[in-house]
Amino acid sequence: MKEKLINLILERLDKEAEKVSADFAADKGLPTRFTAIDELLPEDIARKIYAAFPNPDEMRLMDTFRERKFTSKSLEKFDPLISDITFAFQDERIIQKVAELTGIKDAKGDPHLYAGGISAMVRGHYLQPHLDNSHDMEQENYRVLNLLYYITPDWNPENGGNLELWDVEVTKPVEIPSIFNRLVLMATNDKSYHSVNEVKVDGMRCCISNYYFSPHSPNGYETTHVTYFQARPEQKVRRIFTKVDSDLRTALRKVKKTGFSKKDVYEGEK
Repeated sequence: MKEKLINLILERLDKEAEKVSADFAADKGLPTRFTAIDELLPEDIARKIYAAFPNPDEMRLMDTFRERKFTSKSLEKFDPLISDITFAFQDERIIQKVAELTGIKDAKGDPHLYAGGISAMVRGHYLQPHLDNSHDMEQENYRVLNLLYYITPDWNPENGGNLELWDVEVTKPVEIPSIFNRLVLMATNDKSYHSVNEVKVDGMRCCISNYYFSPHSPNGYETTHVTYFQARPEQKVRRIFTKVDSDLRTALRKVKKTGFSKKDVYEGEK
């Protein structure tokens, strides 16, 4: 099934190539370049992927002041279709096609899913504004692109759980609804703050996340930082606290480049 998925994605990207390239490159008044590709896969296949998604009790709950969501990289435990769609985006043909459309130089995949995997959000879940970790697991290549594939049928923008891309001051976001069968390509740099607003309804907002890296800094200069969180503009006290927390974690990373926590990576068969 993985090969079929790869071919279908490549066909879709080829069909939308001119539109995708132009929209990704367009100046939208944000420090983050992005585009969305709707109806990525035939609807019946996308629905099968959603049906194969694991229950939340089979996943890990991330529950802190920074985020609240279920995640997993243990794809070998689930229906093979989940691994197939996740690693389809890590196929070299798709990496090179996406790199061509987005202008990434020397794009590299993320075979360990150091930054990727699957996630599910239910009522009350959220992800605070943050910058992604600047590098890959080995701290050798820069993270340059997020690929976010949403697979919950009939998910409406009013449900919440939508991607938000922020201005430089992190005061006003542009909201990108997490609608069914949509792939978002989003550049990452040292100003690309993004978040997921709170889920307001019952149900499960599901996402398959992949990331690409490059030896070239997306900023034009060398930078290194951990996942750097802020709070929402209206959360003034939490924003101060979160900044202190992020600065402390950044300082600790300078002491030990690989970090102190156990690496959460994919270890099963692809």
